Amino acid sequence: MKTLITFIISLILSFFVSKAQANSSLKANFKTGDPGITSIHKMTFGPEGILFIGDSNTAQIIAIDLSAHPKVDNSKVKLDQLDKLISDMMGTTIDQIQITDMVVNPENNNIYLSINHSSGVPILLRVVDNVLKQVPLDNVSHSKTALQNAVSEEAKDRRGRKLRKWAVADLKYTEGKILLSGLSNQEFASTFRSIDFPFSDKQASSSLEIYHAAHGKYETHAPIKTFIPTKINGDSHIVAGYTCTPLVVFPMNEIKPGKHHKGRTVAELGSGNSPVDMIEIENEGNRYLLIANSNRPLMKMDFKDLAAYKDSLTTPVTKKGAAEGVDYVNLPYVNVQQLDKLGDGFIIIQRESNGNLALKTGNSWWVK
Repeated sequence: MKTLITFIISLILSFFVSKAQANSSLKANFKTGDPGITSIHKMTFGPEGILFIGDSNTAQIIAIDLSAHPKVDNSKVKLDQLDKLISDMMGTTIDQIQITDMVVNPENNNIYLSINHSSGVPILLRVVDNVLKQVPLDNVSHSKTALQNAVSEEAKDRRGRKLRKWAVADLKYTEGKILLSGLSNQEFASTFRSIDFPFSDKQASSSLEIYHAAHGKYETHAPIKTFIPTKINGDSHIVAGYTCTPLVVFPMNEIKPGKHHKGRTVAELGSGNSPVDMIEIENEGNRYLLIANSNRPLMKMDFKDLAAYKDSLTTPVTKKGAAEGVDYVNLPYVNVQQLDKLGDGFIIIQRESNGNLALKTGNSWWVK
């Protein structure tokens, strides 16, 4: 009898502990319904299967719960004619779709693609056994927050192009915060935000300035196109890539809310180019930075070289397409349109020489 009573008490305690843990979860404030996603410009994963979506059209960050998707083995994933597969799914043509991002959930290796259709309807796809499956977005468990002082919907650059899509240029989750680069409506438009998660009304933002060696001047308007939070010599930094193509480091402890901060330009990777994605890879105790580009091959930079470089580029690089600063290696992957980590390796979307758009894993032999 005593054993039975002890068992019942244990069950009751387990129930209340589980309930308390659920209430303290990052998803405690989530609600189920339509989050009103109008565009997907960038995505990143946090813990507990939470996907963060940057919706530049509405200048919002939406967190959705995808934890129900089981762990999968995508180590041999290969999808050819990806653009045709997607357009056929949507009953349209290739020229009517755009793959805006690709992310991998590090907890279960699920691969997700975001698609913007010419109709304006955003689509989220998941790779299941080398088949694309649509993930519904109209009735999901979610939470969201609006960006403060986002670049206006009417703002245009000097060429007349709308700037609103850069409300969210890139975003990452780290240590209970969403880190986000983009443009604001402030005097110094290039902005770096830190947003607490679970979401609250509190948002910290800083304006940024860099020396753009290919342009030969300091700039405060261009957004960080892609970045990673990382450690350099044991301290937290942001490594950031800009168009045309400066690589800049920002010590996290120097980025203060409401303050203007000048980054240290450590490399010029070649003008006439824009960074697409950036990831950190580790192999046999060595760390490498991989950078996918619009008009350059996939680049590999050793973190030892990055950490050892103490200088800052402050004079113009006048030779077109020339590189200066921290050394890097060009890997034999060109036309890489999307890049992310997959397990200990990486996965890419690449336009191959025969025109085939392929979703495939990269050869880890090169990351040594």
